Amino acid sequence: MKSFKNINAGALIKLRFEESEMEISRVCNFFNCSEDEIEKMFESKSLDTDILLKWSKLLEYDFFRVYSQHLILFSPQSNAYSSNKEKSSNLPQFRKNIYTKEVIDFITGLIISGEKNIGQVVEKYCIPKTTLHRWIVKYNNHDKRLHKEYITSNH
Repeated sequence: MKSFKNINAGALIKLRFEESEMEISRVCNFFNCSEDEIEKMFESKSLDTDILLKWSKLLEYDFFRVYSQHLILFSPQSNAYSSNKEKSSNLPQFRKNIYTKEVIDFITGLIISGEKNIGQVVEKYCIPKTTLHRWIVKYNNHDKRLHKEYITSNH
């Protein structure tokens, strides 16, 4: 997947289905529908959440994570709506950032070591430049020498 900006659920499901090498007959039995109906799902840009959940279970892939990633990358920072925090909600609350410390360390390590530059990371992992800069300052501040080398070589 090149970008998380424009998500095509059907195309993602078709790609995962092809990677899994699963028989179409198994999918038809699972959904209790015809091959034509499965093909229509593959061609759909969006699907009902119940259907997407079934695909996630069948293909053992969390398709909802793609949408979560979209929210992380393309929605405003949560502190911009701090007045909404005072209101309570009966809905489950989730933290916005789902990047693990290990992922952040891996990505920042690639940049600071010089293995990849920021442009390459943005292109390969679709992480915004501002996010990368924030990670480097926040998570690699403990090694001042590396941080200083990064700042002088990238600015």
